[in-house]
Amino acid sequence: QHTLLFHVDNLKSSHRDPKVNDQFDMWLNHKHSEHGKVVSHRGKIYDYLGMELDYSVAGKVKIGMIKYVKNMLEDFPEKLKETDTLKTPAGDDLFNKGQGKMLKTKRAEEYHTMVAKSLFLCKRARPDIQPTIAVLCTRVKEPNEADWAKLVRMMKYLNGTTQLRLTLSAGNLHCIKWYVDASFAVHPDYKSHTGATMSFEDGEGAVQSVSRKQKLNTRSSTESE
Repeated sequence: QHTLLFHVDNLKSSHRDPKVNDQFDMWLNHKHSEHGKVVSHRGKIYDYLGMELDYSVAGKVKIGMIKYVKNMLEDFPEKLKETDTLKTPAGDDLFNKGQGKMLKTKRAEEYHTMVAKSLFLCKRARPDIQPTIAVLCTRVKEPNEADWAKLVRMMKYLNGTTQLRLTLSAGNLHCIKWYVDASFAVHPDYKSHTGATMSFEDGEGAVQSVSRKQKLNTRSSTESE
């Protein structure tokens, strides 16, 4: 089986026989040489769309975005010290609308930018911040000082966990396991929140994860689930 992944003009090719990848590389350069040389990278560890994919351990892949997180911390308007860390990305007030003035235009734009960068991060290598980002995303249109404080808390958590990577493995590709739950009426408008993770049997890591606000109001926890 020759597996190809496409993302715009970025490709990932894999095959148990290295010669197949050699032939594919030659074909790409022959087909598109008029537009420039197709640059390829081979090995157990390489970068792909901001992710570091590590296949050095047989049967596992470790997905890290360490450089990405460090760049986020450098771009964050509030400079954090090494000691500015927290053990969790969110507090008990995560779902509360919170008090405080509306953020001024510049700060609101900074809030929107950092939430968007965090959304890209949590979808690829850091599902541990996904519930926090799901809530912060609902506030990008009208963020207030309380929302900014929640963003700062999450950044402090990232500051102390820059080295964390997502490890994926599968013992049985024919058996998929989903774990799904819902929190009833936790949002300010009394909508519920859904959380779910998918993994393979005898494997580890969330191959796919979901954390999002429900679109409809429900009348009970049973209905929300």
